[in-house]
Amino acid sequence: MQERYNPFTGKRIVAGIDDPVPAAAALGLEPPRFCEHCGRRMIVQVSPEGWWAKCSRHGVLDSKTLDHR
Repeated sequence: MQERYNPFTGKRIVAGIDDPVPAAAALGLEPPRFCEHCGRRMIVQVSPEGWWAKCSRHGVLDSKTLDHR
């Protein structure tokens, strides 16, 4: 099984341990700041049309692709 990371806190997700999501992120108002594949901090750009986030290892993720605009 591959390790996963919380995209808002960067902490490794461990079964049985609660890792709360920030309120703004739960409401869809905050873009992910960390890569959920490796936990690295991403470059994030927010605009009125949406956002994009880039991991140096795993590429670009955007709100249009995730339908979070």
